[in-house]
Amino acid sequence: MSEGSPRRGTPPVFLERQSYRRRRVMDGARVLPFLGALLWLVPLLWQEDPATGVRSSAVIVYLFGVWLLLVLLAGLIAWALGRPVPGERPDDGGT
Repeated sequence: MSEGSPRRGTPPVFLERQSYRRRRVMDGARVLPFLGALLWLVPLLWQEDPATGVRSSAVIVYLFGVWLLLVLLAGLIAWALGRPVPGERPDDGGT
């Protein structure tokens, strides 16, 4: 047996392109809540001006923007995970 040939019973080193992409999208879905929590904590790090402080309107606009971004990213991830993978049979709903 040559060094370059795979042994019997061992899985290939590389995943199919679609399977790899699907796994990365699933990883993104797992990381999204942590990313959101970190982005929501950013206003706590803003430096307050001793005279005026941090404007609450800026914080509210920022938090709404982060919320909107998280909703859009979650929708994009749900859409990507909902697409059928070529070569797989669609799920028949358990019947």
